Amino acid sequence: MESVTSADVARDSGVSRTTVSYVLNDTPGVRVSDETRARVRASADRLGYHPSVAARTLRTGRSDLVLYVLPDWPLGPAVDTLLDHLAGELAQRGLTLLVHHARSGRPLRELWRTVTPLAVVGVLGFTREDREAMQRAGIRAIESPFSGDVPDVFAATQERIGRLQATHLVARGCTVLGYAAPTDSRVRLFAELRLAGVRATCAEAGLPAPVVVPVELTTQAARTALRTWRDGDAPVTGVAAYNDDVALAVLAAAREEGVACPDQLAVVGVDDTTAAQFSVPTLTTVAQSLDAQARHLAAAVVAALDHSGTAGPPPDDTLRLVVRGSA
Repeated sequence: MESVTSADVARDSGVSRTTVSYVLNDTPGVRVSDETRARVRASADRLGYHPSVAARTLRTGRSDLVLYVLPDWPLGPAVDTLLDHLAGELAQRGLTLLVHHARSGRPLRELWRTVTPLAVVGVLGFTREDREAMQRAGIRAIESPFSGDVPDVFAATQERIGRLQATHLVARGCTVLGYAAPTDSRVRLFAELRLAGVRATCAEAGLPAPVVVPVELTTQAARTALRTWRDGDAPVTGVAAYNDDVALAVLAAAREEGVACPDQLAVVGVDDTTAAQFSVPTLTTVAQSLDAQARHLAAAVVAALDHSGTAGPPPDDTLRLVVRGSA
């Protein structure tokens, strides 16, 4: 089936293609009656016509696309929620979010040359070559507050997650902690930083280092991990899990092994997913204020586009402990 063109819309609405262009691109300074505008838009909707983004970019010299480059991370609930909030924040500013999941190894410059975005946001920053090439092309290169070395906001936030988990477990009397690590190598950086927070808290409290066990998301793997923690003269009494999925696997294994939670084993997850409030027992977890992070990222994009400086420091109240039955 052939695609619908502006000529089709013009014929259907009884106006010229120029008028169609004026109406659908909201061209300023052009007088078109409300009746004609309504007729053109009705024809476009009925025929299913959508103006070409590339053509509009050539005419106006700008695109409304913001390209958001994600590293090769799994798309879990936290990332999905952040992107959803960010898309909403940008939409309120007349901008469209386009997400690129960097898995193929395709050079970034090939992508932005194809879609001609107004700006590119890099979660973990850009190479100097990409940054300079985008600057020459008139594309704003925006590095998120989680990129760069000074200040290392990303690392500090991840370590604080582990500290919140461990501090709560220690406060409720756990003297030997375990860390339920993920098995997906793509999240190794997150896991290592969170584990560093748990280790630091144990050291400051005079407790032994946490017993680290990778937990694959299967019943048998979780039961094996649980036995590792519980065997020996000093059984683990509190587990900080990489995220809620891993924590829920540990809770399921505890039920099957007859280990009472939280009396014999307290468990804390991360992300405050929907399932956390329905587990047995309900899951204590660290929630991240993803809406605040999304608002800050959107503000950073707009500030860069408007050449109005920065969006200010990232929010520092993005983490909170949600205490439920498991700890």
